[in-house]
Amino acid sequence: MVLALVLLPVGYLLGMFPTAVLVARARGLDVTASGSGNPGASNVARLLGWRMGALVLAVDFAKGAAASGLGLAIDGRGAAYLLGAAAVVGHTFPLGRKGGKGVAAAGGMLVVLFPLVVLGLAVVWALIAKVLGKASIASLLICVAFPVTVGILRYDVWEVVVIAVLAALIIARHAANIRRLVSREEHGLGGPTPTSS
Repeated sequence: MVLALVLLPVGYLLGMFPTAVLVARARGLDVTASGSGNPGASNVARLLGWRMGALVLAVDFAKGAAASGLGLAIDGRGAAYLLGAAAVVGHTFPLGRKGGKGVAAAGGMLVVLFPLVVLGLAVVWALIAKVLGKASIASLLICVAFPVTVGILRYDVWEVVVIAVLAALIIARHAANIRRLVSREEHGLGGPTPTSS
C-alpha cells in the first residue's frame, strides 16, 4: 500500500489528461466556452458529433482503467481504488483549468474492479440515454444504481462506501444538469446546446 500512496500523483496526472480540450482544439473549438462548457464526452458529441464524443469517452475511460489497473497490479483492490480515485479527482479537479464530471474516468476505474457490473450497467446507461436523449439522466441513475448493485452482490462494506462517495462526487458535479432538468431546460445529446455550464 505504501507504493500505491507514492504513486498517487501518477493516478492524478493520468486523470488530468485533457482529452476533450485537445480533441475540440484540433477542430478549432474551445470546448470549455462552447455548448455546456463541460470538457467531457457528452459536450464534445453535442458540438462535434458522436465519433468525436466516442473518442473522448474512450480515452477518458482508459485513464481511469489504467490508473486502477496499475494499482491492482502492484497491491490489490485497495491500491486499485486509491489510484483509480486519484485519476477521477484529477479529471474532475485538474490544476489550472476546468474539469469534467468524472463519469468516464470512474467507469474506467470500476471496470477493473467490477467488469461484469460495469458491462451490465453500461447497457442500461446506453438504453436510458438513447430513449431519453439525455446523458445526464442516464449518468445520475447509474450513479445511484452502482453502489446499490455492489451492496446487493455482498461486496465488503468499505467498497460499497467508497463507491457511494464516488457516486456522490459525480452527482455533485452534475448540479447544473440537475437544475436544468428540474427547470426542463436540459438539452439532449442531439439538441441545441446550452450556453452555461
